Amino acid sequence: MKYSTRLSDAAHVLALVAMSADEPLTSDAIATSIRTNPAFVRQLMSVMRKAGLVTSVRGHPRPSLARPASDISLFDIYRAVEGDKPLLHQDTHTNPECGVGVNIQYVLRECYDTVQEQAEEAMRAISLQDILDRYHVRISQEKPQGDL
Repeated sequence: MKYSTRLSDAAHVLALVAMSADEPLTSDAIATSIRTNPAFVRQLMSVMRKAGLVTSVRGHPRPSLARPASDISLFDIYRAVEGDKPLLHQDTHTNPECGVGVNIQYVLRECYDTVQEQAEEAMRAISLQDILDRYHVRISQEKPQGDL
């Protein structure tokens, strides 16, 4: 089963942008931090720019948050990078002649919709600033790992 890490990567990028406000931050540096390639970072930045989460100028390595971190929710980030994709997915290839195979999908859809609604509500309550604050608490309690 393949799953997306775009939300995690996008939150990571936004945290780097917020913490590097006064310093140059290239797509190469971001790519090194999230262990991907610079092209993926540029694509992610483009999506987040279109969603109004970051501002950046091509050729100038100084991206910035488009709004205060307290005004960017985890849900905003999720919608920007995942669109309308649900968190949970059904197996639509079950046997249509099996009573369980057909009916369980309807029941699961209702359950998954409930999970989606609750997850979205929880994501709306978590801001990028909350994430940054938790990050700073964590690094103040542990021996630093890496450069940031």
